[in-house]
Amino acid sequence: MATHGFQDGAGAGVSLPDAVPFDLPHLSRLSWELGSRVVDGEDVVRHSEWARAGRSWLLTIFRVTTNTVVMRVETPVGRERFYGAAEQDLESALPKLESASRWRRLE
Repeated sequence: MATHGFQDGAGAGVSLPDAVPFDLPHLSRLSWELGSRVVDGEDVVRHSEWARAGRSWLLTIFRVTTNTVVMRVETPVGRERFYGAAEQDLESALPKLESASRWRRLE
C-alpha cells in the first residue's frame, strides 16, 4: 500500500526554499530531529558549505551514504531545514549553485 501511495505522488511538492538557486527531483523533507541526528553521525562527510550574500542563508551538503546526500538549509532567522536527495541529482544541479552570483562556497 505504501508503495502504491508513493507512486501516486505522496511526498510530491517538496522543494528547497526559493533562496536556493536550484531544485532537485525526488527531494524529501526530513524532520529537524532526524536531519540533525543524521548529519551528526560518525560516517557523515561534509561535501560543501555555501553562503548567500550577506550570509543570510547557509546551505551545507553532507554525504550520508554512497548515493545519498542531506542538505541543511539555515534560514536568515536561524532555523534549520533538512532535505534528503540522491547524490546523482545533486551533482547535476551543482553547476547552478556554482554559477549563482549571490552564492559563494565557504568550504
